[in-house]
Order: sequence, then structure tokens, then C-alpha cells
Amino acid sequence: MGDNQPIALVVDDEPLVRMDTADMVADEGFEVIEARTVEDAFKFLTDYPSLQLVITDLETPGSMTGCQFAWEVANRWPHICMVVASGAGRPFDEDLPPSAIFIAKPISQDVVHEAIEEYCNCDSR
Repeated sequence: MGDNQPIALVVDDEPLVRMDTADMVADEGFEVIEARTVEDAFKFLTDYPSLQLVITDLETPGSMTGCQFAWEVANRWPHICMVVASGAGRPFDEDLPPSAIFIAKPISQDVVHEAIEEYCNCDSR
């Protein structure tokens, strides 16, 4: 991983959605790691605690939902910006930690840019 480039993790079980989202995040100046499941995501989070951004699907396969995953990340790595996305529905505000935001799918470059610029404080970009 690059020393000066912030690192982001994109978690989605749909390969094309994951790849498209990763490309959009990379266009914002991040080095991007992709994960298909919550378990894969936790491995990367443990290996790369300097991650600054996680974008996860609400219905990511694995041992927990996207909301549960967001709470776990917020508790264990409070410095990480957490974005939860879904095209199937919107979680209630109380389902997400205060440090997380929700964006609706389909995700566009403008939405990714806005989320990062307005929500994430990634000074090293």
C-alpha cells in the first residue's frame, strides 16, 4: 500500500458493483481494497488499521448485516469513515452508528465525491 495515499475498503458481494464502486473511490485519490464478505473485510481491517474509509453494502453476506458491520467498525476503529449503501431499502437512523452515513444505490461518481468531501475528513488526500 502506498505511504501517502489514503486506503479505502469496498465491501459488496456483487463483483461488478464492487469493482465499479472501487473505481469511483480510486478516482477520489484512494488506494482501494475490495472484499466480498464481512469476514474478508475484518481481515483487511485488522491487517490495515490505517484504513480511512469503508463503503459496505447493507446486505453483504457473512456473519452480520451491513448495519451490524458498521457498528462493529465504529466501535473498533472509530477513525474510519463508514458509508452504508443499498438499493433495496434504507435503514432507520438508529440502525447505523452516528459516525456512519447512508447512500442509495445505484452509486454515482458524484455521490461518492460528495460523501467523501462532506463526510470524510481524509486530510492526506
